[in-house]
Amino acid sequence: MNKRIFYIIFTFMLSFIFLNVFSCLCFAFGDPQIVGKITSAFDSIKGWIIKIATPAAAVAVGSGVFMKKFSFGDEEKIRTGKKLIKGSLFSYAFILAIDLILSAIKSLVG
Repeated sequence: MNKRIFYIIFTFMLSFIFLNVFSCLCFAFGDPQIVGKITSAFDSIKGWIIKIATPAAAVAVGSGVFMKKFSFGDEEKIRTGKKLIKGSLFSYAFILAIDLILSAIKSLVG
């Protein structure tokens, strides 16, 4: 009777261990397909944002320079031009910094 209980407990424990190891190994060797699609979609969106941000910043800085240049002494237009230039350069630097931070995180994770 004592051997029988031992074998039953041993069988249950061994099957529990094998099931845990098998389940860990099954899901450890690959990303699900939807995770790959989402990752590639975010990479694509990031690329488009960088491509759009560069000309947008150039247009904003150019507008600010022309606003300052053709203000004809109006202090309000000069201040507005300076704010436009500073704001656009800050925004572009922020977008580039976010891209740098995301690249650093991606290299650390994977």
